[in-house]
Amino acid sequence: MAGDAFVVFTPSGRRGRFALGTPLLEAARSLGVDIDSVCGGRGLCGRCQITLGEGEFAKHGIVSRAAHLTAFNQVEARYDSKKGIKPGRRLSCQALLQGDAVIDVPPDSQVHKQVVRKRAEVRDIEIDPAIRLHYVEVAEPDMHNPTGDLERLLAALEEQWELTGLECDLRGLQGLQKALRQGDWKVTVAVHRGQVITAIWPGFHDRAYGLAVDVGSTTVAAHLCHLSTGEVLASSGIMNPQIRFGEDLMSRVSYVMMNPGGDQEMTAAVREAVNTLTEEVAQEAGIDRQEILNATFVGNPIMHHLLLGIDPTELGGAPFALAANSGMTLWATELDLDINPNARVYVLPCIAGHVGADTAGVILSESPYLAEEITLVVDVGTNAEILLGNKERLLAASSPTGPAFEGAQISCGQRAAPGAIERLRIDPETLEPRYRVIGSELWSDEAGFAEATKKTGVTGVCGSGIIEALAEMYLSGILAADGTIDGALAAKSPRIQAEGRTFSYLIRDGEPELRITQNDVRAIQLAKAALYAGARLLMDQLGIDAVERIVLAGAFGSHIDVKYAMVLGMIPDCDLAKVQSAGNAAGTGARIALLNQRARDEIERVIGTVEKIETAVEPKFQAHFVEAMGIPHSTAPYPNLAKAVDLPERERSSANNETGGAGERRRRRRRGAVEG
Repeated sequence: MAGDAFVVFTPSGRRGRFALGTPLLEAARSLGVDIDSVCGGRGLCGRCQITLGEGEFAKHGIVSRAAHLTAFNQVEARYDSKKGIKPGRRLSCQALLQGDAVIDVPPDSQVHKQVVRKRAEVRDIEIDPAIRLHYVEVAEPDMHNPTGDLERLLAALEEQWELTGLECDLRGLQGLQKALRQGDWKVTVAVHRGQVITAIWPGFHDRAYGLAVDVGSTTVAAHLCHLSTGEVLASSGIMNPQIRFGEDLMSRVSYVMMNPGGDQEMTAAVREAVNTLTEEVAQEAGIDRQEILNATFVGNPIMHHLLLGIDPTELGGAPFALAANSGMTLWATELDLDINPNARVYVLPCIAGHVGADTAGVILSESPYLAEEITLVVDVGTNAEILLGNKERLLAASSPTGPAFEGAQISCGQRAAPGAIERLRIDPETLEPRYRVIGSELWSDEAGFAEATKKTGVTGVCGSGIIEALAEMYLSGILAADGTIDGALAAKSPRIQAEGRTFSYLIRDGEPELRITQNDVRAIQLAKAALYAGARLLMDQLGIDAVERIVLAGAFGSHIDVKYAMVLGMIPDCDLAKVQSAGNAAGTGARIALLNQRARDEIERVIGTVEKIETAVEPKFQAHFVEAMGIPHSTAPYPNLAKAVDLPERERSSANNETGGAGERRRRRRRGAVEG
């Protein structure tokens, strides 16, 4: 069969061209895509299932259609009849390429399952939930006083709990009479914010649960909480299935623009993911989903709109208009949530077109608006949200960092999963690396490492490992301040290898071979420069040259070594003792709003005072971006960092480096290597 086709695999971002007629499983394996199969491609195990993304994908420059794979065949039909295949899925060992395609590998088809690092952070939260339970004894009906059961229930709630003006919708009313009679006129009533009856149980009932959900562009995380105690009973995370429509937010907006109904596809996908998580946490905690009576949601503006079933097209271009930025309270059924149908859902407010409800959650969690210190809060993700200020003034912005920090579009990159390198050190004299992978506490140069990682292998480098790799390459002299790999060092170490007119650094020989290329360095430089430039722009607006405290939020931010983040220049200089990780601060904010109803009013008040700076239209942003391409920075001093790390001297242009003829440059060696 003549010709070839371009295929992109998500969520890994791996891509390549293959001859028409190539099985998808074969293409995936040749690219190092993490996909499971134990039957040798005979269609027996069903573990290699994939989903084809249909539509026009502008970022990849291709159109992906069902006709670009061979039709569902007899082997797939046989497997479907015996064990079942979810609608829209194919067996990658049976589907052959017939044209360009975007292929999603769902979590259950991956050998090394994604580690969704969005645990519930330990936090003291004042418990004042929006849902409260009230046990009441209701007067029985009387022939001489023909009052309805609802009216007598309302009278009992007023008399025994001083609750007045309550509402009860039709769903609540439909189960009222049965509950009263089963409970011998004693019932427990769930009331939302002292206003709406949301559930009625016969007799005494003391269990009510809530769900706090962080809908990120890469991952979705949920925490199931006991509303009376605040205890987190279960947490779970899942890859956001919208990744198959685009790795970054603008790609997803583009998909909607080019594919009619694309927004509805993505809304259905994310709601299904939330319901999957709900089922997981309910099973883990051993509760009935009908007892989940309240939920809170955070997410960036595009995730916010898609969750609500709102077309995000207006957020794809200036003036980046939100459909609504206020917080809102909805019925669970309005979002197709598989919990108590009368449950109430609170979606935190957005701030502006690129600063969303996830930032509102971060504000609740970290409370910079109450602090004396000038605090920089950076929620590191595909789209970084940045806060700067204190109790006097608070500014917010966003920077499009893209998926590079999470391993996507990096030649050896992968998302966090067992087997991925997450820590890396380079000996400044020999330039030899040592590393640690997810799933093992041993370093690669320690006895027992090979045995400890035999099951997972060493599969790639995740985001935190990439940050450390580049920072270590800079500290050991492999990288120049302008981000160029020094080809002259090839004479010193075989790990510096020519790649056309540039060079790469070999981390690991063997299968798979892992190396950092010049293109990888540039991708990270672009991402970190966008992050720094956004922070610097807010500092300009505030009229300051330094910050007093830095908080790295987000699942990725919580796993970055803050020292390496500063070495690379992701953040401005600051006393390292004042730089900390906050974990999933957006998710913590959702949990605070779930467990404390007054926090909902507080965040809506604070959001009204936040000043939004739009980086896309600020003329200084580009200048800051260009200067931030340097490592750590082209011009900004890093005196605090220099106290902790012996930084190389800033010297030389790399004009000669592309040919490998660069002259030696003097460089201060680190006197104290950065240790793990």
